[in-house]
Amino acid sequence: MKYLDEYRDPALARRLFTEIRTVTSRPWTLMEICGGQTHTIVRQGIDELLPPDIRMIHGPGCPVCVTPLELIDKALAIAGRADVILTSYGDMLRVPGTTTDLLALRARGSDVRVVYSPLDAVRIAGERPDREVVFFAVGFETTAPANAMAVLRAHALGLPNFSVLVSHVLVPPAMTALLDAPDCQVQAFLAAGHVCAVMGWAQYEPLADRYQVPIVVTGFEPLDILEGVLMAVRQLEEGRAQVENQYVRAVHRSGNIQAQEAIRRVFKVRDRMWRGIGTIPSSGLALTDEFAAYDAEARFAVADVTAQEHPACIAGGILTGTRLPTDCAAYATLCTPRTPLGAPMVSTEGTCAAFHSAGRQPTGQPAGQPVPAAAAGPS
Repeated sequence: MKYLDEYRDPALARRLFTEIRTVTSRPWTLMEICGGQTHTIVRQGIDELLPPDIRMIHGPGCPVCVTPLELIDKALAIAGRADVILTSYGDMLRVPGTTTDLLALRARGSDVRVVYSPLDAVRIAGERPDREVVFFAVGFETTAPANAMAVLRAHALGLPNFSVLVSHVLVPPAMTALLDAPDCQVQAFLAAGHVCAVMGWAQYEPLADRYQVPIVVTGFEPLDILEGVLMAVRQLEEGRAQVENQYVRAVHRSGNIQAQEAIRRVFKVRDRMWRGIGTIPSSGLALTDEFAAYDAEARFAVADVTAQEHPACIAGGILTGTRLPTDCAAYATLCTPRTPLGAPMVSTEGTCAAFHSAGRQPTGQPAGQPVPAAAAGPS
């Protein structure tokens, strides 16, 4: 199939692996930003086939995974109300809160619905004026334009029963936080192509210059990843630190101007808590004063909800790339996709889910040994 098979050509992949081996003269550590890229790398075994001197570490590139536990608990508190229809993308339903998840809450009678667009939630609000309809707005810059358009549409229709629980996070501040960390090992980034399709790559140029770190905007297919790695390694070997664009079929420097304008009208930048990481300054979005009436946190008085992470979950280390899922004592035992302790195991873009689905064994467990069955899980 065109636009699929051509980016999975095994002959081209072998040539790219050969080129990477040829240009690599010393150890380098690269981080991919996007969870979709992580799944391609792990599922295809790219990290295991690269030269030993090239180490891939997996970044905080799953917006579901970095949604803080307290925000999940806020969603649960809102969804538990009899007058509320809570809508969300499917990934969010099984992400564990402190005591339960949205899927379990739905099984107990709460009106929790999967939607495929935030505009579906606006439509439901128009059809059910007797109910409060809340959309759980999660994502990086990629989904922010659609969520902004939903707010604008609800505003244009004059729907007083629509609101959004906002959990938008921004990529460049997270990269800055990673690079400022004293234990940072990242020498080059593969930037998320879909984020850059919206925002462009100009915002990454100050990062590359300030930290002297190559940043390659990269797609999601195996050949995209391999070409992105090759471009990053060439920069490292040549002593360059620039922003380059591998994903030329979808991304240009300025991004989507109309989408950016929608984001700026509806949202403002704010500090944001990241699950397992902590607060990163200016790394999230909140509704502007013009659209503050659509803020579900304020409407349902859940702003003060706090939560404590499960002590066995090392999501923070996983999301910052300092630990692998297989380093976690709970991996594939207490924590599985059926009984997740944290979001990285249940999200379709989570690093732990990628390792588990690829059959990666816990550290110290012989290859081929069956993964233990789950012993426990969230209630």
